[in-house]
Amino acid sequence: MQDPVLEEAAPAQESARIAVNPPVFFISAALILAFALFGALAPRVAEGVFSQVQDFVVRDFGWLYITAVAGFLVFVIYLMLSRHGDVKLGPDESEPEYSYLSWFAMLFSAGMGIGLVFFGVAEPIQHYASPPIGEGQTVEAARQAMTLTFFHWGLHAWAIYIVVGLSLAYFSFRRGLPLTIRSALFPLIGRRIYGPIGHAVDIFAVLGTMFGVATSLGFGVLQVNAGFAYLFGVPVGTGTQLVMIAVITALATMSVFLGLDKGVKRLSELNIILAILLLGFVLFSGSTVFLLQAFVQNVGTYLGSVVPRTFRMYAYEPNPWLADWTLFYWGWWIAWSPFVGMFIARISRGRTIREFVGGVLLVPVLFTFLWMTVFGNTAIALDLTGAAPIADTVANNLPVALFETLNALPLGAITSLIATFLVITFFITSADSGALVIDMITSGAAENPPVWQRIFWAICAGTIAAVLLVAGGLEALQTAAIASALPFAVIMIFICYGLYRALRLESIGTSTDLMLVDSAPATPELSWQQRLTSIMGHFGKGDITAFMAETARPALDLVAQQMREGGFAPEISEGEDCIALTVPHGERGAFTYTIRNRPFLMPSFVWAETSKSHKAEQRHFRAMAHTSQGETPHDVTGFSQDQLITDLLNRYARFRHSRRMA
Repeated sequence: MQDPVLEEAAPAQESARIAVNPPVFFISAALILAFALFGALAPRVAEGVFSQVQDFVVRDFGWLYITAVAGFLVFVIYLMLSRHGDVKLGPDESEPEYSYLSWFAMLFSAGMGIGLVFFGVAEPIQHYASPPIGEGQTVEAARQAMTLTFFHWGLHAWAIYIVVGLSLAYFSFRRGLPLTIRSALFPLIGRRIYGPIGHAVDIFAVLGTMFGVATSLGFGVLQVNAGFAYLFGVPVGTGTQLVMIAVITALATMSVFLGLDKGVKRLSELNIILAILLLGFVLFSGSTVFLLQAFVQNVGTYLGSVVPRTFRMYAYEPNPWLADWTLFYWGWWIAWSPFVGMFIARISRGRTIREFVGGVLLVPVLFTFLWMTVFGNTAIALDLTGAAPIADTVANNLPVALFETLNALPLGAITSLIATFLVITFFITSADSGALVIDMITSGAAENPPVWQRIFWAICAGTIAAVLLVAGGLEALQTAAIASALPFAVIMIFICYGLYRALRLESIGTSTDLMLVDSAPATPELSWQQRLTSIMGHFGKGDITAFMAETARPALDLVAQQMREGGFAPEISEGEDCIALTVPHGERGAFTYTIRNRPFLMPSFVWAETSKSHKAEQRHFRAMAHTSQGETPHDVTGFSQDQLITDLLNRYARFRHSRRMA
């Protein structure tokens, strides 16, 4: 029986020119290109289709979005509070690769993006001007506006990201499966994740990510156009926006082609610095005490209303506001979840599930709440006092709301220029990083795929954003986010069940290990020198390769030889960086003991860096062993031959006991 880890590289076909999982790559590319051609050649027809699709999804599946997102939040809070919270995202002996300060800083960066800059003023002021229920432009409407904004950008959004990120981290770092969405379904369908079902899951993830990124890019170019119009008098219109998409996508493509990973890294760090400076300037140049008071009150009001608001469907009083805002956001977050989920997974190896959920659920949310309070309440206060007609501006031109707010404060031209620059740089890094995520999924997590593949997906993202703007503008962007997320929302439900089942089996296995066999301990005794080396050592790929050739292979040969003398027919198979001993037992199944030269990522501040020149700095290696019984991979780096044989035999004894053979 072939071990699933040995099959990891099977889906991808690699050569000097291409490294893809053919079904996922070509079907995804064909669907995306067909969509682009349809929108470009028949924009008016496409606009009508988008409207009908949105009406259909909202009318017939709005309840599914509301229920699923509520379930995701309940599920991640349960994992944080349950006994599963102590499980590590990696081997039991692994430690976090980042301090809390560095980890929180990177989670903070994940919470930033085009959306916050675009909606920081636009959403609160629009809810204030046109609330779902009640009269607009009143003090009560102002309170409700901030509660609704917090609801859309708060715990629910990050619960969606946690479901995907936690599953990716668990199944990759702890179970040794590929870092792709399909791996989360392994407890449900086993090796069929490498077949048509797995391909379909990855295709839906690609489509959701593509339309989620394209939606963000569409909002971004609207904001850039408004900024240039405000600063330099550039005309606002579809033609101008298409030119801007082409130019900024070309910049993103150039960064991919030239391999400017460190440049993107510095740009991202600059983004965060500028964002904090802009936030601090608005906070301290405006009514500081009022904004701090509003922040505290907004958080309290949000927490007090989060449960009833979560399940508000307007079933008895149908309201188009639900589709325009809540369902749009839930679809947008679900579409973005493979992108952000992969980021937070890559930086969280070694954390416990409790740390992961607590950190990801609280740190970005609190910063987002502060951002929305500072910009949203500032705009609302300006309108309420009559200092600036922000609500009227939003009614006529949504993207320019931010610049009208900044113009009412000191140094308005400078801060507007900074805000425009922020959107441009977020546009570039989002297109680049989004293309990387899609490339990873379509290549079957292949290492160092050709650069043209990432360029192709970056161009696709810009093209889809342009098509959506031509074929309906903001409404088309909303439709794309809502509709593309529908199939992936269903997949996420199965991901939750798969993760729960894996954690439950792990918990059962841990509690019954010592009950299965009363003889030798689960792992052989190590000398204190071996334990110290294992804990402190960082090994290169060559070190583990040598260990497998000089220690692991001879140990497996000795066991296989002894078994053959006893009448068994063991087989030793070798794959790329893998070696496995398989002992068939007819109808009782087969026992497989696998040792793999397992790379562990050591991500830098910007997770999108994949340059070959930095490969050695990004990875360290361990010899990880596990059996066909689905147990947690365990570290055998530095074991002697005798210790490795003891470990193998202990686990083989458990296998025989579970099959009633001993």
